[in-house]
Amino acid sequence: MDLDKAHYVVITGIIVKDGKYLITKRASHEKAFPNMWTIPGGKLEVSDYSNRKKDTIDHWYNVCEDVLRREIKEETNLEIENIRYLTNLTFIRPDNIPVFIISLYADYKDGEIKLCKDMQDYAWVKLEDAKNYDLIAGIYEELEMLDNYLNGKKMGEWKKG
Repeated sequence: MDLDKAHYVVITGIIVKDGKYLITKRASHEKAFPNMWTIPGGKLEVSDYSNRKKDTIDHWYNVCEDVLRREIKEETNLEIENIRYLTNLTFIRPDNIPVFIISLYADYKDGEIKLCKDMQDYAWVKLEDAKNYDLIAGIYEELEMLDNYLNGKKMGEWKKG
């Protein structure tokens, strides 16, 4: 395997409910960004598609959406719907593993929040309230992109606020 081409692939999602966005606080034992606020999500696993029937003779479709549904359920116990693309980014973790993140957004569908062991707190916030949390760099701008779009403005690409 060419290690220069190996990455973790992570799918994250901003959940929208009643005009607010769900943010979660990472646990202190997390390797990347411990004790910081983020949006829920997690790593793509081969079993996310290999254990299901292919959609064409060669391909599996909607893998990112399925990963996001699984991760949201695992991390928060919520169900989501109407999943859509927001942006993407990369970074290198403290253990030197490169990570490619696909950031999506979705509507809340059902459920009561029950956090997993990797999350220690949560909040439903309006955009202006999000500034009061120690968010991982870039998350606020993602929330701002989505907020602009949901309020009738052009989404555009991610840019530093």
